[in-house]
Amino acid sequence: MTTASDRHSLRPQDALGPLKDRERVAERLLESSARHSFDPDTELDWDAPLEPGKWLLPPELISLYGTPLWRRMPEEQRMELARHELASLGSLGIWFEIILMQLLVRHIYDKPVTSAHVRYALTEIADECRHSKMFARMIHKVGGPTYPVGPLHHNLARVLKTVSTTPGSFTCTLLGEEILDHMQRLTFPDERVQPLVRGITRIHVVEEARHVRYAREELRRQMATAPRWEAELTRISAGEAARVFSLAFVNPAVYTNAGLDRREAVAQVRASGHRREVMRAGAERLTDFLDDIGLMRGVGRRLWKSSGLLA
Repeated sequence: MTTASDRHSLRPQDALGPLKDRERVAERLLESSARHSFDPDTELDWDAPLEPGKWLLPPELISLYGTPLWRRMPEEQRMELARHELASLGSLGIWFEIILMQLLVRHIYDKPVTSAHVRYALTEIADECRHSKMFARMIHKVGGPTYPVGPLHHNLARVLKTVSTTPGSFTCTLLGEEILDHMQRLTFPDERVQPLVRGITRIHVVEEARHVRYAREELRRQMATAPRWEAELTRISAGEAARVFSLAFVNPAVYTNAGLDRREAVAQVRASGHRREVMRAGAERLTDFLDDIGLMRGVGRRLWKSSGLLA
């Protein structure tokens, strides 16, 4: 039986197991896209008023949940914080998906344009365009402000889009997709949450499942042949991306806009064991997968631990 430590001593292709045929994977994903794709503009009832007393996020997913500050907040203020955190997550999602679309275009630039692999990448880009518009419309509907990431992270992403290796691009894709996907899977069946938000998360979960499959299969393939320098660069860049992602996940301005003391709120979120568990649970499937394919070693692993996303 091969243990986790054994895997790290094997050749990449041995540790990764058999690789699936790239074109067959893409063809299956294209078939699934044809059956289960959605137009949010027509699928969702944007004109319906929000329902009184319904949350915009499950309270357990709000960053301050369970903290001393949360226990002092009246219910109305908790719901106001949920509104701002939803707007912050939507803004983060748009920022991330714009990055992802550019990384996908880079990936297919020199690939055969008639291949199923490229056609699926273009299909995913079309999905992400719809998702970005959907999140923007959601922010407007709930009356939230937009929450752009800070200038440092904005420009770090500009560097990433320029210099990222192909496996680095797919690792960063999974970082953004899988953690948000975990939270959305808790949101769309929750009857305490506004129907519009549940509909948005349902669409996103269904379509992102294909994106995750595409990224995982391609990342496995890339790591099987990546030279040592590229694998190490990917480990470090992915660890740094995890650190940035965890910092940018909730914009601290949400606390000020919800009538809270920003410094106190940020300190309590950082000290919250519940919040740590929420973030780690969201990242667990991804970190297990990255460990399996050899991307959680050395400096990269230390960066992941510093992000708080790895136990």
